[in-house]
Amino acid sequence: MTSVLYDVPGPKARRVSLIGSVVGTVLILGLLAWIVMTLAQQGIFEGRRWAIFTRGDVWMLLGNGLGATLTAAALAAVIAFPLGLMFCLLRISLIAWIRVPARVVLEFLRGMPVVLMMLFVLLVFGTSSFVAVVTGLVLYNTAIFAEIIRAGIQSLPKGQREAGLTIGLTSFQSRMLVELPQAVRRMMPSLVAQLVVLLKDTSLGYIVAYGELLRAVQVMADFLGNAFLFPIFFVAAAIYIVINICVSRLAIWIERRGSNKTAGGVAKAPTAVVAPELPEVREPK
Repeated sequence: MTSVLYDVPGPKARRVSLIGSVVGTVLILGLLAWIVMTLAQQGIFEGRRWAIFTRGDVWMLLGNGLGATLTAAALAAVIAFPLGLMFCLLRISLIAWIRVPARVVLEFLRGMPVVLMMLFVLLVFGTSSFVAVVTGLVLYNTAIFAEIIRAGIQSLPKGQREAGLTIGLTSFQSRMLVELPQAVRRMMPSLVAQLVVLLKDTSLGYIVAYGELLRAVQVMADFLGNAFLFPIFFVAAAIYIVINICVSRLAIWIERRGSNKTAGGVAKAPTAVVAPELPEVREPK
């Protein structure tokens, strides 16, 4: 199949691309080798530094920090998504006095740093660090979810809304029953990416003394000494990466399951019904 976006690379272009790929791979491997050698010279890979992970209290602290991280992220996501959906519907309302204030609120929340909102809630309202972290994450991610869903709705063909109105649905029913399911399915990669960002933003709770994973790691590093700083942070980074991969895989599974249900629920086209042949009627002579 011929390409319509760019010309098919010729032998010279393919050779240049191959050389560039080989050179880039060699440079990356060389950089990794240099990093490993530097860390080895500093004694990072000594067994005594990694022996701390055989202790139960270390894993208990990591588990407590991980539990606090997941709790804050899950609660913030559960609250922020419905609020984002509500603000999205207000943002795209046809009534100006509803649409304009919603837009102002979303722009304000999206432009505010998450840490500043956490500190504001903690210092002004005197809440706990957990409430401050969850509130800051909810406020910021509400604006992001609203804009993602709005982008998905606006990317749909106009015929989708017109078709909903044609069959007798109200404007709100068309938004909720016709446009919104398609927009969420279309913007699923962006929603998942924002969930990963939300999970990582829980580490900002360290500033408001929330006992999430990063703070647990810092407490262990201060207690055990700087000699164990790299192993602890390495394990914490691995935990973050594993969680983010699991969140992405879960979203992919949900998306595929929804697509399969949609495909399975589509009624098959009825087979053509052939009318029986009638006997030939002859005119009387």
